[in-house]
Amino acid sequence: MEKVWLKHFGDGMPAEIDVDAYASVVAMLDEATAAFRDRPAFSNFGTTLSFAETDTAARAFAAYLQQSLGLAKGDRVAVMMPNILAFPVAMFGILRAGLIQVNVNPLYTPRELAHQLNDADTETIVIFSGSTPVLAEIIDQTPIKRVIVAQLGDLHQSPLPSPETDGRLAGPTEFADALAAGAGQTFQDVEITGDDLIYLQYTGGTTGVSKGAMLSHRNLVSNIMMFEGITGGRLEPGTEAVITALPLYHIFALMVNCLSFYRIGGENVLITNPRDMPGFVADLARRRFTAITGVNTLFNGLMHTPGFDDVDFSGLKLSIGGGTAIQAAVAERWHAMTGAQLLEGYGLSETSPILTCNPLNRESFSATIGIPLSSTDISLRDDDGKEVGFDEPGELCARGPQVMQGYWRRPEETAEAMTEDGYFRTGDIATVDRDGYFRIVDRKKDMILVSGFNVFPNEVEAVVAGMPGVVECACIGVPDERSGEAVKLFVVKAPDIEIDAAAVTAYCRENLTAYKVPRHIDFIDELPKSPVGKILRRELRE
Repeated sequence: MEKVWLKHFGDGMPAEIDVDAYASVVAMLDEATAAFRDRPAFSNFGTTLSFAETDTAARAFAAYLQQSLGLAKGDRVAVMMPNILAFPVAMFGILRAGLIQVNVNPLYTPRELAHQLNDADTETIVIFSGSTPVLAEIIDQTPIKRVIVAQLGDLHQSPLPSPETDGRLAGPTEFADALAAGAGQTFQDVEITGDDLIYLQYTGGTTGVSKGAMLSHRNLVSNIMMFEGITGGRLEPGTEAVITALPLYHIFALMVNCLSFYRIGGENVLITNPRDMPGFVADLARRRFTAITGVNTLFNGLMHTPGFDDVDFSGLKLSIGGGTAIQAAVAERWHAMTGAQLLEGYGLSETSPILTCNPLNRESFSATIGIPLSSTDISLRDDDGKEVGFDEPGELCARGPQVMQGYWRRPEETAEAMTEDGYFRTGDIATVDRDGYFRIVDRKKDMILVSGFNVFPNEVEAVVAGMPGVVECACIGVPDERSGEAVKLFVVKAPDIEIDAAAVTAYCRENLTAYKVPRHIDFIDELPKSPVGKILRRELRE
């Protein structure tokens, strides 16, 4: 495929990066810590840790893992926490010791947790006290031998109430005690190379069994440098503050917010419970910030929360969304309320995660996922593996230094995910225009086939989201005797707004071709979402 997107590079946006500029992510962390020792690194519930304080605590935890637990390079350690100060400290300690971090959703059910711990074959877990009942339910079905429990108030200046640790767990170690023990122990430096694994990042499991993407230090170093490149030098080292509401166990927040902003001396403002929208908005109102990341539903939810229009957005220079499509109606309102463009990016757990993003210098919403990052090649292919032309839909296949080493202990599935010439198959359908901007049409498996015509849910949802009185919506395909499948739409409407199915149908007929118009419309109070805000069409189908 002709790389027409290369014309956008230059002026601070390199077309290629040096993937071996740093031996590991730890080398990046060391450089940042030395340069920004006294700068704030992480803030949460009124307490701030400097870069030096974060590093000191992380080194103590690394020493504890080595000396008290006897863990060695390559061992896996599961981390199951929300956005609290213990998360980055534990992670930096795990990485420094040359261990592999297994990121776990703290809202997992017992079944989901058991699958991931068994699949990763991990004997150690660092877990938030509020998640311990789930672990206690299944711990005897897993390899777990060592449990370290983190509390909300760990590393805070003042105590914070935290859920009690489940009493069924035998002899867990408190995270605070581990730090205290490690502070008196000697940390042994570990040689870490770019090929060494840094994370097992489990896929969401929305299309099958959750699999562990093996991400290396080189994968993450590459993607951090790529992200820096796409910002075009607009972020100033030692001055930025990013709102981190997406959970750090999610690779997007982990790479962009935590690691990339740490690298440039930025402060991460950790939001522990972004679902508490009034509390979230109150946090935003208390401080000046320069960047925020999220998903479409998070941005939409904030703008529908009282008090949001009183927040100070004078310093906001970067708003970036991913995970799912950013809807034009949401982006336009965000710009009107904050003065900042909402930029969309695209990536997957398997790609560390970012593959494409809109450059920071864009002056309007593009309704695209942007252009490929530095050193990234994208090919759109049909079902026969042949490349498609401009503006023609094809499966997005990617190649670059951020693409995973493979799926953990699943060589056959790794092989299936790759093309013969070494591209990763994303399973997403996209188009590219002659200016080099890519647009996601939809998930290959979410496509609805109506009388032989392809209907992409993203398009229908984007149209209905622009209807006055609609807060959010989602659509799926349902069996239909006449057309094979029909479009079914779920709508959440604004309070005190009268909208009926006939009005929605009429609006769709004005904006969509007849076969795309929903045949079934249900009004519901809330759409099912993943912890990071992705709408779960699978649950709507069920």
